[in-house]
Order: sequence, then structure tokens, then C-alpha cells
Amino acid sequence: MNFSENIISWYSNNKRDLPWRHTTNPYYIWLSEIILQQTQVKQGLPYYKSFVEAFPSIFDLANSDEQKVLKLWQGLGYYSRARNLHFSAKYIANELNGNFPNTYSEIIKLKGVGDYTASAIASIAFGEATAVVDGNVYRVLSRFFGIDTPINSTKGIKEFKAMATKLIDKAQPALFNQAIMEFGARQCKPKNPYCNICPLQSACIAFQNNKIAELPVKLKKLDIRKRFFNYLVCIDSDKNILLEQRTKKGIWQNLYQFPLIETEKSVTISEFSNVLSEHMNLTSNIFEFHLFNEKEVVHKLSHQHLHTKFWIIEFHKLPQKGIPISTLNSYPVPALIQDFISKFSF
Repeated sequence: MNFSENIISWYSNNKRDLPWRHTTNPYYIWLSEIILQQTQVKQGLPYYKSFVEAFPSIFDLANSDEQKVLKLWQGLGYYSRARNLHFSAKYIANELNGNFPNTYSEIIKLKGVGDYTASAIASIAFGEATAVVDGNVYRVLSRFFGIDTPINSTKGIKEFKAMATKLIDKAQPALFNQAIMEFGARQCKPKNPYCNICPLQSACIAFQNNKIAELPVKLKKLDIRKRFFNYLVCIDSDKNILLEQRTKKGIWQNLYQFPLIETEKSVTISEFSNVLSEHMNLTSNIFEFHLFNEKEVVHKLSHQHLHTKFWIIEFHKLPQKGIPISTLNSYPVPALIQDFISKFSF
């Protein structure tokens, strides 16, 4: 069986009609790949369209302020991707005169670009025979060849990259790379793959040995850290609200949020007054506060779960300069905050 020919043949009959498949413009391909990292196509597509509309060229993206970029990115998570995208756009526009690097070895030097993204851009935009290896590719290769090396181990990363490089159709690398990724996304799915109508079935080792559900193998994730967030939604009678920017490195860097108190455990209403007085000099001007959500909102990130409460604190006058509530939606905020804003009637 010719693996590459079968994959490409399947792709020609089953590929989705997606906008970035109608171009070899490296800017658009780069944009799509950054958006689709850790994001499904159905979720990422509207973001891609919004970015292309707002920033039709790499110069437009480079000349935009970061706040606008983060606002458009809002809801996708992993905000460092957006910051790196903006940083690299400015580098290409200002240092390279808008000329996108055209080889894998140069593309991978861009901030926020790793092996997978560099391989995708180099092959799709410039025809370089560099094999992509993403979650879909790991799954297809692991099952077809019956490989149980953990895909997130150093050995596994090297092994699967070498295998994909050996299999790639050097005459049409863009087609092969897109085909194997699409095959993993739509045919050889993580759960309930379509094995009975799979063109690779007769030679698939996992299918023959009833190991589809066992492959690929992945090393156990790190323990999930629990954190307890208390957001202070501080409002005054003039319809102003406190908002602050997260400037430190870490989750949601440069996004905006309500003042935050992090506690070691979940606090009750009776405990909240003490917590508030210990952390902020706000109590003298408060005339009312209450808990918005009796049940904690649990926001799940890759290595931590945020157990979150929103406290509505009303003032006659805010203790520090706020912003008009009417402008709140113009600020880029984490999805956790945006969900609250959407539910709360200001």
C-alpha cells in the first residue's frame, strides 16, 4: 500500500472548503496556523475571518496596537499566541520590509513559531518538503504503524517527525501535509474513527490488533493546580467601574480584569469582609456588596483550574480612577471576565 497516495486521494474527495486553502500567501497561512493551534476549525474560522478583515496585510497587523489585537483574539485563550503574532508581524514589516521568511530554517526563528507551524508555512506557502506533525498526524501514524512510543516524549517527538519526513510526498508536500492533517481530523478521529470505511484499514496495525482506542500513547499530564479567584466588581453611583491591566508575565498578560484577590481556599460571604479589608483599603467608602454567583465558576486551563467568584461592590465614589461602564466592552478581557460581563446587567 502506498500510504501517501491513499492519503492524498482521500483528501481530494473529502477535504473541507476552508479559506486558507485557497491561498499560498504566507501571511494568511501563518495566521490560520497560529489561530488553529489548540483550537478546532469550527471555533477558529470566525476568528480567522475577523483578523483578515481587520488586518488584510501583515503591515496592517504590525501597525495595529496590541489592545485591538487582543480584543479580536478574546475567547481563543493562550493569549501569548496573539502577542507573539503581533510581535513577529512588526518584525517582518519593519525589519524585513514585509517580506515573509521563505524557508523553514528562517520561519522557525519567528517568535511563537515552532516546528509544526514552520513546517506548515514552509510547505504550503513555499513548497518546501518539511513534514508537519500535529496531534492529528501523531494519531494517524501511531495507529497505522502500531507505534506505542509516547507522542509527548522526547523520543516520540523525534521518531514521529522522522517517520513523517520519510513519508512526505516531496513532489507535492503542501498537498500531503494538508491531507494527513485532514485525515486525522475527520477520518481517524480520537474517538469513534471511521475504521469501517477507511482506505488504510487493510494495512492499519492498530485496526488489525484492536488497539485503536489505545493509540496514540501520551504521558500523563502534570497535576492540575487549583486556584481561588475573587474578582471585585467595583461600581459607583456615577456608573464608573474599576478595571486593571495584567502586566506581569503569566496567564492573560496585558489583558484587563476587575481587581483580583486570590485566596488559598473558597471564601464565604461572612469571610469576605475580612479578606477585603486585609487586601485593599476600600471598606470606608462601600455602602453595599454582595456575591454575584453562589456557585463558583470553574474556568479550566491546561495546568490549572480557576475557582472564581464575582463580588459586586457598590461605592458612592470609587476610591481610585475608574472607567465609564459604557466603555467596558472595548477592553480585551479573558473569556472568564467576558462571560460575566455578558450575564451581568450594568
